[in-house]
Amino acid sequence: MSEAALQHRSAVQQRPQIQASEWRSLVNWLLIWVVFANAGFALMYLVGSPPRFSEIILFCVVGLIVRDKPYSIQCCAFVVATVYSLLSFIAALFNLNLLSLAHSVTFFVELDVRQSIEYLAGGAVILGLVGGAFGLLKRPTNFQDFRMTLVAVAATGTLVLVDLWLGSGMRGHYNRTASADTPFMSAIEQSGITPPSGVLERNLVVVMVESLGVPIENPEMRELLFARYRSPDVTSLFEISHGETTFFNSTTAGEIRELCGRWGDYFDLVDRADRTCLPARLAAGGAKTTAYHSFEGKFFDRNIWYPNIGFDKLVFREELLAGGALPCGGVFPGACDRNVPRQIAEQLKGARSPQFVYWLTVNSHLPIPRQNNLGVDQCERVSSELAAEFPMICRQFAIWDAIDAAIVREITATDFPPTDILLVGDHMPPYFERENRRHFAPDRVPWILLKWRELPESG
Repeated sequence: MSEAALQHRSAVQQRPQIQASEWRSLVNWLLIWVVFANAGFALMYLVGSPPRFSEIILFCVVGLIVRDKPYSIQCCAFVVATVYSLLSFIAALFNLNLLSLAHSVTFFVELDVRQSIEYLAGGAVILGLVGGAFGLLKRPTNFQDFRMTLVAVAATGTLVLVDLWLGSGMRGHYNRTASADTPFMSAIEQSGITPPSGVLERNLVVVMVESLGVPIENPEMRELLFARYRSPDVTSLFEISHGETTFFNSTTAGEIRELCGRWGDYFDLVDRADRTCLPARLAAGGAKTTAYHSFEGKFFDRNIWYPNIGFDKLVFREELLAGGALPCGGVFPGACDRNVPRQIAEQLKGARSPQFVYWLTVNSHLPIPRQNNLGVDQCERVSSELAAEFPMICRQFAIWDAIDAAIVREITATDFPPTDILLVGDHMPPYFERENRRHFAPDRVPWILLKWRELPESG
C-alpha cells in the first residue's frame, strides 16, 4: 500500500465517529420539527395549498435554537411556531395579510366552525400532531455534532424544494398584494357610474358579492354568471354592461378598492375620516348614504370605519333580522342575503332624494356546508353538471343565483324607482381544492352594471 493511501486511511480512522446518541437525537428532532411540524399542512398538497417555504424554514430555525432548552420552552416554541404557521396558511388561502387577520382574531367567536367539516378535520389533525410532538419532545433532541446540523438543514431544504415544486403552478392564486407601481382599476372607475360632480341624479346601489370570481375554461360556469340579468324583464328596464377588474388581498381590500378608489386596506380608516371616498363625496352632494352588511358590524371594525368614509346609516345583521330577514347558517352565520334586496328596495321606494346604498353580502363565504338553510342542498336546480362534478362550486353558484333572483324580483317591480345598480366581486373564491380554484381567474373579479333606461313617458 502506498504511503498516500496509508495516510488517507489513518486520517479516516482518526476522524471523530458520530455517536449513536447523536443519531437518535437527530431523528427525534427531524420527527418533531420537520415531520410533525409540517405534516398537517402537507396533507393539503393532495388537494391544493398555499406555498409555505418560509414557515418550513421557521420551524427549522426555531427547532435548532431550542433543541437544548427545557421541555416547557420547547413545547411553547412549537406551539407558537404552529400557530404562526396556521395563521399564515389561513391568510394566504383567503388572500388576507397577517395584519388584517390579526385585527379579526378577537371576532373569531362569530365563526361557526361546526358548519365546516374541512375546519373540524383540519383542527383535529393539527391538535393531534401537536400532541404527538409534545410526546416526542420528551426524548433527547440536543445533538451537538455540526454534521447533524447540516443534515437537519438539508432535510428542511429538501422539503422547501418539494413545497416550491408542488405549488409552482398556483403561485398567482395566493398572497396577492399590490406593489407601489401597480396601475389602479376598479369596477366603479371602469363603469363610469358615478357623476364627476358628486351629485346623483337617481339612486345608486353598489353590491359587493362575497367570493364572486371570473369563471375560466368552463362554459357552464360562464353561462351561469349573471344569467338572471339577461332576461327581457331586466333588459327592458336597464342597459347592461359587463367588465372585469383586478383584485388584491381580501374582502376589506376590495371594499377600499371600490369605495375609496385606491389599493390598500381599512386599517388607517379606523382612527381617521377620509372624505375622498365615494360615500363621503356623494353625501356632500346631497345623497343619503347607507351601508348594508349581512354579517356582524364589529367584524373588521366596519361599524367604525364605514362612518369614517361617509356612510350616514349602517344596517348590519341584527338590523336586517329585525327588518324581517331570516338568519342563515354557514361558517359566517348572518342574515340571509336573499332577504336583503327587499329591505333595500323598501328604503329606495320610501326616499324623497337620491340614495347611495352599498351592500356587502356574506352567505357565499367559503367553505359552504351542504346541509343548512342557505338553499344549497339541492343545487341541481342551478346546474346538474356542477352538482355532479364540482359540488362546492355548485353550492356557491346556488347562493349567487338566489341573490340575483331576489334582486331581479325587486328591480322589475312596477313601483321600483329609477336606480343604477353595480354588482362586483371582492376577490376570487378561495377554494381549498386546487381543481376548484383553477376554474377561476386568480387576479380578476367580474362586474355587471344595470343602468336605468330613461324610458319615454307614456302619452
